[in-house]
Amino acid sequence: MDSSQRVRAILSFVHAADAGSFAAAARMLAISSAAVSKNVASLEKALGVRLMNRTTRTLQLTDEGALFLQQARIALQALDTAVDTVVNQRAGPSGRIRISTSTAFGHGYLMPQLPGLLARYPELSIEVDFDDRIVDLVREGYDLVIRGGSIADSALISRPIYRMIPVLVAAPVYLERYGIPLSPDALNEHRLIARRFLGGRVANWSFRQRDGGISSVDPSANAVLTLTTPESVIQAACSGLGIARIGVHLVYPCLLSGELQLVLQDYLHPENYEMVIQYPHRALLPSRVRVAVDYLLEAFARCSELHVPLDSLGRFVAEADRSPDR
Repeated sequence: MDSSQRVRAILSFVHAADAGSFAAAARMLAISSAAVSKNVASLEKALGVRLMNRTTRTLQLTDEGALFLQQARIALQALDTAVDTVVNQRAGPSGRIRISTSTAFGHGYLMPQLPGLLARYPELSIEVDFDDRIVDLVREGYDLVIRGGSIADSALISRPIYRMIPVLVAAPVYLERYGIPLSPDALNEHRLIARRFLGGRVANWSFRQRDGGISSVDPSANAVLTLTTPESVIQAACSGLGIARIGVHLVYPCLLSGELQLVLQDYLHPENYEMVIQYPHRALLPSRVRVAVDYLLEAFARCSELHVPLDSLGRFVAEADRSPDR
């Protein structure tokens, strides 16, 4: 196998591993499925090991395949860098970038960064889909996605934007009427505002126990409202309708203004939520995508609204001696 054949075979293998099928890899490489299969088989023959097990429906990496994939990506990343260095010296990045992001983050944080991105790279064009569902980046043709939550391991590269710290909040008028919960168990006597996520799921609220364990409360059990967007949850909480759990960066302005206060701050488990930019482990990642990712990460890092100083939250905790009018 000569060097050009080896590169084609490695590209076919990496794309097939990332996309989960020879057909999807073929679409990305603009060749036939049979060609992808032949390339992978040739690579396995040259290496003397099986890299993936095939069935009619799935591809499963072997241990050797997983190790080879990791090393191949390092090599292809170096090739990407070399190509980008030459290309960017000749001309700036150009072309369309397709982005998928949630409605709230897209309008609140992505849109303000686009003028600067387009000013720096005027040959780019950007298409943004505001969609709260989890999209299939490869199959649906996106260059990158911005999503938040508990990010599972995947075949995508995940670049962190910020850590999503949940807090429990309530309006002073609510706390004056119903009192301040002093323990997670006390939430059973309170009116809660639940948020329903994709697929109809209402996430439990997690709390630290004094013995080091973790307990949970199902907010739907005492929910006076169940809503689907963070904006509506904040609005309901500010209206004094109940206690809500929301990302601290979203409610920080309301904490500063006094519209909301924190409760059970010492008990609430921080969870493992983050907002990330994701894109495929794509060989020869286009320079237009790479510069957009780098620009957005730098811009989001400078956005103080996304990086709330957690050591300042103590001053927003509701006073525990407030008693209810009931």
